Amino acid sequence: MTPSEVSARKALASLRELACRYRADEVRPEDLPMLAAEALAAGLDTPALCELAGLPRNTDTRDIRDAFEQALRESGVELPALALARRHGLRRLAARLIDGSVTLAGLATDDGWDTEAGTAEERSFVALIPPCACCLEYTVGLDPAAWAAEVRVAALALVASPPDRTDC
Repeated sequence: MTPSEVSARKALASLRELACRYRADEVRPEDLPMLAAEALAAGLDTPALCELAGLPRNTDTRDIRDAFEQALRESGVELPALALARRHGLRRLAARLIDGSVTLAGLATDDGWDTEAGTAEERSFVALIPPCACCLEYTVGLDPAAWAAEVRVAALALVASPPDRTDC
C-alpha cells in the first residue's frame, strides 16, 4: 500500500468518527467546513467534500448539514444510528474525563444523557451522571469525594471495555 493510500484510509476512518460525533450532536455545523478541508488535505476527495470545505462558517446550518451528509454518501460512509452514536459518545466522554479534558462538573449538562446504555459498563457510568447541572448536589449527596471516585472508576471500566460495535 502506498503512503497516499494509507493516508486516505486514515482520513476515511477519521471521517467515520466525525460522522459518529456529528450524529451524536458533538460537532457544531459551523465547524464542518474546516473539518472537511482537513479531510481533503488528508487525501479524501469528493465533490461534496470540496463544496463543504469552501463554505464559510456563517452559511445556513441546513446547507452545511446537507453538504456534509452528501460528502459522507460520496465517501461511502453511513451515518450511524443515533443510539449507537450516543453510546460511543459515552465512551468519548469517559475518556475525556480520564484525560482531564472534561471536569466532573462538566458531566452535568442540561441535555442529560438520554442514552440507551447497552452494556453494564455503560449503565454504571450513565447512572452516575447527573441529569442536569441543578441536580449535581443531589447526585453527589453528602460525599462528593466518594461520588468522584465512583465516576472515575466507572469511566475507567467503560473505556477499558470492548465496544459492543465498532462501526462508529
